[in-house]
Amino acid sequence: MNYEEIIYETKGSVALITLNRPDKLNAWTPRMCEEQADAIEKANQDKSVGAIIMTGAGRGFCAGADIDETFQTRLDGEDPGNDTAGGSGGMPAGVDWLSLVRKSKPIIAAVNGPAVGIGVTMILPFDMIITAETAKFGFVFIKMGIVPELASTHFLVSKVGWGRASEMMLSGSLYSGKEAHQYGLAEYVVEDHQLINKAFETANQMSENPDAQLRMIKELLTANAVTTDIKGAEELETKLLQECWEREEHAEAVSAFLEKRKPNFR
Repeated sequence: MNYEEIIYETKGSVALITLNRPDKLNAWTPRMCEEQADAIEKANQDKSVGAIIMTGAGRGFCAGADIDETFQTRLDGEDPGNDTAGGSGGMPAGVDWLSLVRKSKPIIAAVNGPAVGIGVTMILPFDMIITAETAKFGFVFIKMGIVPELASTHFLVSKVGWGRASEMMLSGSLYSGKEAHQYGLAEYVVEDHQLINKAFETANQMSENPDAQLRMIKELLTANAVTTDIKGAEELETKLLQECWEREEHAEAVSAFLEKRKPNFR
């Protein structure tokens, strides 16, 4: 796929996806979504890549859906993308965003500016959110006369709690990067000039680890985070643990420990 609305590059063992519509604060379009999904899959298939960072070009991360190219186009009677009416949360029908993100290699959002509407809901299922102090977050769906999407009413409650999630979504207010961190929406808040360095530091720590087991742990977190079936959670862990015993990554880790060297997983 030719990328028109994102930039994809690799730096060492980290893939960097940059939303690239800076003149519109990287406002989201179905085309951008398809390019994002393609880039994530590209990173997942690249054995040299261990983790993924997503950020925005210019002053914004993603200022929500492009009003003219999405909402107005739909109101005019046209689908704004490849069957968004048949997709989930207004995304093209061919993109299963939640499944893609949760089955992906570790993926980190480096939020450098406004992350509003789908600009924030699309990163809630990421593994981590790192924000600049001056970034802004807003679940502004109520202001547009619509409701949130991408299971964000689940993920936001899990991250910030019932009351804070209710406040954020029912008021449609904007919150600073510092507030997002204080409330638990972002794992780290840093000064603006430190954002990408912090994201790469974290991504590199993850990318040192074996791909298969990283994705297995994500599978366990996804399945077990809010389950009430404790025995089922244990059984899934045991199943994957037994698979790990037979994998080369486990053998390499044991050999490296005994030989007092760093394991080579990539």
